[in-house]
Amino acid sequence: MPRGDKSAYTDKQKRQAAHIEDSEKKRGMSDKRAAEIAWATVNKQDGGGKLSGAGRARAKNPSHEAKASTNTTSDRSAAARKGWRTRRARAAARV
Repeated sequence: MPRGDKSAYTDKQKRQAAHIEDSEKKRGMSDKRAAEIAWATVNKQDGGGKLSGAGRARAKNPSHEAKASTNTTSDRSAAARKGWRTRRARAAARV
């Protein structure tokens, strides 16, 4: 597939890009720059071209869930005390 080929995009993504391009042209952008902004926006929203019916949900990373559950109440309390001491020491050093 050559660079710039839009065949991998769904009809909805193409319509979105056309709408964004029209809006940018109304704001005074050149045709080329409006198209660049439109496709960059569509890519940012959907992560690039997708085939119709392709799943778009991001895969869950189980490591994130595990990290969240390892912080116990005592860990959070210790971190809060450390932050309090650091802020107090820095405030004293400024004076």
